[in-house]
Amino acid sequence: MSRYAKTWVAVIVAVLIAGLQTALSVLGDGIWTMEDTIVVLLAIVGAVGVYAVPNTPPQGQPSDPTISEKG
Repeated sequence: MSRYAKTWVAVIVAVLIAGLQTALSVLGDGIWTMEDTIVVLLAIVGAVGVYAVPNTPPQGQPSDPTISEKG
């Protein structure tokens, strides 16, 4: 597994959330609100959080280098 696989998935999901939020705002009333901004920021914070937390092996188990675990 790639070292950054979970981060790439989180980034893709964050971009999809931001894009969907933008599309819904534009197709709805056409006004960008504070709630729209909060949703997009939360998606970005989620992706950054996934990047910041390293993969770790289950407690008491040895590290598995094939899945980029830090232990």
